[in-house]
Amino acid sequence: MTFLGIDLGTSGLRALLVDEDGRPLGSAEAHYPVSHPRSGWSEQEPAAWIAALESAVAALRASHPEFTTLRGVGVAGHMHGATLLDKADRVIRPCILWNDTRSHVEAAQLDADPDFRAISGNIVFPGFTAPKLEWVRAHEPDHYNRVARVLLPAAFLNLWLTGDHVADMSDSAGTAWLDTGGRDWSERLLAIGHMRREQMPRLVEGSAPAGQLRPELARIWGLPQTVVVAGGAGDNAAAACGIGARTEGQGFVSLGTSGVLLAARDGYHPAPETALHTFCHALPDTWYQMGVMLSATDSLNWLSQITGARPAELTAGLGADLRAPGPVRFLPYLSGERTPHNDPVIRGSFTGLGSHTSRDDLTRAVLEGVAFALRDSHEALKATGASITRLMAIGGGARSPYWLKAIATALDVTLTLPAGGEFGAALGAARLGMVASGAGGIDEVMTAPDVTGEVAPDPALRGAFDEGYAAFRAAYPAIRAVQ
Repeated sequence: MTFLGIDLGTSGLRALLVDEDGRPLGSAEAHYPVSHPRSGWSEQEPAAWIAALESAVAALRASHPEFTTLRGVGVAGHMHGATLLDKADRVIRPCILWNDTRSHVEAAQLDADPDFRAISGNIVFPGFTAPKLEWVRAHEPDHYNRVARVLLPAAFLNLWLTGDHVADMSDSAGTAWLDTGGRDWSERLLAIGHMRREQMPRLVEGSAPAGQLRPELARIWGLPQTVVVAGGAGDNAAAACGIGARTEGQGFVSLGTSGVLLAARDGYHPAPETALHTFCHALPDTWYQMGVMLSATDSLNWLSQITGARPAELTAGLGADLRAPGPVRFLPYLSGERTPHNDPVIRGSFTGLGSHTSRDDLTRAVLEGVAFALRDSHEALKATGASITRLMAIGGGARSPYWLKAIATALDVTLTLPAGGEFGAALGAARLGMVASGAGGIDEVMTAPDVTGEVAPDPALRGAFDEGYAAFRAAYPAIRAVQ
């Protein structure tokens, strides 16, 4: 038997085929563009997701005969996107993505109603789905009046796979319409947001069956047997499933385009005032919390673009030994910030520049700035009672030993390094497909990967990083005051 995990990312889709033991057999990728019609806008054509999935599946079928034994599918997707469908399930307009900030006014208006934080457990961020629909209502009434369903990107793929409007709890918690503690749509929040329950997809747990692969699709894919499609997950919940983070104290730090510090929780512990996200996990009766910074590797990539040096070249110039934070300070708010500031308008800055400042000084400041922004999330998590002493480091930025040392020391947390291979959202999605199809229980499927090493905090520099973090925190209000 084989199982398919689909990771629907912002810039591309990845499909991973695994065997009955969860071991990867092969993967395929396909990419698509993001459109930015105006400053702060970010949109995508849902048809591109379908084309990418068809391309990836065709590649896997061509290279892996085992594909014909497929028994289960799981989809993980980038969260918060508003895919609007009419009564015939036709897409009304391009999907408004998670990193679109056009609805910041509508978000503030919804967030001003205390029921949103009380019921959803979260601040209403501009990137969430509910304010996007309020923006469409105000600015595109013809489109709004045609909306029969609102689907998240992963749920749109579920519709294409099964023919049913169905979504999982973890993804749906990022809409601001979900009663996150009660794991159901909130009639109150929908009403405040001028939406109705019938416009929402049916809810299932991420590890539960959402439906079966459509017969015509099974024929096209050359599958003679029934294939179960799991509820699936939002991308970070799927990544947590991929590394086995499902109980209190387990979590990861992800250095991707954005930076994420995620911790699984045994109960529901909302703390919206911290700007933490408190979401349902993709597993029953489980929740997770995460702090999100919007520009992690994006900050290093930005420095790479303006200096003409590759990111690996920039970090290589720092050597292997961690140093105390320097006089140059970087606030990594290139696209605004979520945790802890909830500030879509703030922008980044360098301070402490002098005639002797070098490219290495700028690079070190960028790495330290991201580390301190992740500490913001860690401090917020600790305020909710979470106790985190170890985190798994994942994402492209985790290839920089210097960056990992800076993060471990700034957070005073040991970072573990997973063995090479699969451990991300695609694997988590495949694991959800395994559980939903009855190939194994959660305890036996959602296991942690082997660890090849760890990065411990540097005790000799802990005090210096505490001082650097204090200065970093003090810089925010000063910069905000002049922007």
